[in-house]
Amino acid sequence: MRRIAIEENRLHLVVEVSDEGDVRLLHFSVLPFEEARLGGPDSRPFYRLYELQATGFGRMENHGLRYMQNSPGIEMAYRDHRDYRNQLGRVLEIRTAHPASGLEVTTSFQFYDGLSLARCWNTITNGGPLAQGIEYLSSFSLTGISKEGLMEDEDKLRLYTPGNGWQAELQWRRERLSQRGFFHLSQEGNSSHRIQETGVGSWSCSECLPMAMLENLETGSMLFWQIETTGGWHWEICDTAHQLALNISGPSEIEHHWWKELAPGQSFETVKVCVGSVAGGVDQAMDQLTRYRRAIRRPNEDNRSLPIIFNDYMNCLWASPTTEKEIPMIDAAAQVGCEYYVVDAGWYTDGDWWTDVGEWIPSPKRFPGGIRQVMDHIRRRGMIPGIWLEIEVMGLDCPKLKDTDDSWFFTRHGRRVIDRQRYQLDFRCPAVREYATQVVQRMVEEYGVGYIKMDYNINAGIGTQRDCDSPGDGLLEHQRAYLEWLDQIFARYPYLIIENCSSGGMRMDYAMLARCSIQSTSDQSDYLKYAVIAANAPSAVTPEQAAIWSYPMPQSTREQIIFNVVNACLLRVHQSGNMSALTPQNRELVKEGLAYYKSIRRHIPQAIPFWPLGLHRQGDPWVCLGLRWGDKRYVAVWRTGGDQSTVLVPLGMAGLSARAACRYPRQDGACAFTYHQASGTLSVSMPQAPMARIIEITPEA
Repeated sequence: MRRIAIEENRLHLVVEVSDEGDVRLLHFSVLPFEEARLGGPDSRPFYRLYELQATGFGRMENHGLRYMQNSPGIEMAYRDHRDYRNQLGRVLEIRTAHPASGLEVTTSFQFYDGLSLARCWNTITNGGPLAQGIEYLSSFSLTGISKEGLMEDEDKLRLYTPGNGWQAELQWRRERLSQRGFFHLSQEGNSSHRIQETGVGSWSCSECLPMAMLENLETGSMLFWQIETTGGWHWEICDTAHQLALNISGPSEIEHHWWKELAPGQSFETVKVCVGSVAGGVDQAMDQLTRYRRAIRRPNEDNRSLPIIFNDYMNCLWASPTTEKEIPMIDAAAQVGCEYYVVDAGWYTDGDWWTDVGEWIPSPKRFPGGIRQVMDHIRRRGMIPGIWLEIEVMGLDCPKLKDTDDSWFFTRHGRRVIDRQRYQLDFRCPAVREYATQVVQRMVEEYGVGYIKMDYNINAGIGTQRDCDSPGDGLLEHQRAYLEWLDQIFARYPYLIIENCSSGGMRMDYAMLARCSIQSTSDQSDYLKYAVIAANAPSAVTPEQAAIWSYPMPQSTREQIIFNVVNACLLRVHQSGNMSALTPQNRELVKEGLAYYKSIRRHIPQAIPFWPLGLHRQGDPWVCLGLRWGDKRYVAVWRTGGDQSTVLVPLGMAGLSARAACRYPRQDGACAFTYHQASGTLSVSMPQAPMARIIEITPEA
């Protein structure tokens, strides 16, 4: 028997290789390894390095639909391993094989210097003479996720999952295992039940974000993970041998109609996942995830300079742009300090903008002098023009359809897939990629566009059956081809900003966000409901990528204007609303907020988010988000309702001398606040709801 024991960036990883060649991941945690916590010797075989199910192989255990005791996964034997460093940090690769079938799996752990986490994935290769069908392969598996501590799992564990939906993004839940219907009752130490979250279809976040956290209250530690795919994903927690096990994967046969046939010599790589462990809770886990997300992201100027974007859609032109409407809005946006101006949907059609998408030729009726006239006016007002595209679809009334055939589109059961009156383009098709490139080239080189809002408003379901092994296989290959196409666009136009939008935040994942510098967080049109989405946004997206709408209305009161601006002020400003119709006083209030944003935005790309009142849910009477930059704190406080006019905000600055100042709005007597040095807390009083303020806490020498 041999051990591979690693201590890297406060993480402890222990892998055991038995005398028979079985490979077992015994430990992955910020907590030190205690062998006594594993259970008896009979439990060791259940600490598997990964789960693999291939066609024609059986399964063991009373598994139900759980991915436990899969074959040939339980029969894979150790071959060798590599432990080395690259430019990111330490790398551990473990190679296992199944001689009877010729299947080989390389399990990879990429550590990042200074971060208590690892990026994990598996690569399977068919080294045998016959084709092999793969039904499931985990990206990461870990048994014993609750083995530390003496308390029962029901008492010590809390599971955090981020529910997601259209206009209802980032709704975190904190639950006991029993609240998910999970109970330890089996005398054999396993059951058929599992706690699971699954993303199905081409929207990775239509019901839940591909991430979660598991808190151990007894040990004061947190296990967390995110799945980096723009399509199907799955994670589950189940019990085996009196232990809890976690399996994380991309698409699978049961959940996603995914099945992959590997010809001799062919390989398949699972989607990548990030898994980490910290001593602490939500804030400490998000600290590590924020730093990691910055580390894997494409370097770009947008995430350093954070320009202010005006978009003419939300509570403004509502996808009905014309030259006549745009000119006064452009002038008003420039006046308050916006730096990009985006013409949203509808610019390419005289009629129904929804079903005509796909050809991307400006409407002469909407723009009699040509759309370049509008783009030139934007530049004359000192801003960079942007435009809306939905490049992955074609509407049923798109004139371009006459030049296409079925090879351009997703098909199932011999028919094109239709969702919301659009066809889904297949980016595996060379003609599709060539056409999409030509569209972007025209936007940039002919229209002078420097920003593209790249939307995606359909869910194409389980995938396509054309030229693939299964619908899920076709979907994954298409999405990987689309990401490869994005990489090529950024290589060709490195200063082009592409916003990732999918009806708001329906595809808010780090397969997309490792490339796109900015993310639409929601289509929520009610600024009061947006406060919770804005406050929770940095849990899913780095602050400098989280675009938040601010849309003051002509009838808005002073406090409503302030509330709108505060929603976006610590993240990325997506300014909208009918700015040209605001009163001079209210326009000055917006201008003041944007000027304040410009004064602090250089700090946001290095700042770490924290949640003094915890992650929020709709209906919370007080909402709070903080950014920590060095010893300084930027804090947004919203009062959305309730009877209590004062809230106590913990800042984690106990004993530090500091001064607090309301920075937006500047002239303000309505909000009272006091910093308490001994406890490092801030008392904030707002006499009415809704109200919101930005308060800075600066340490004193």
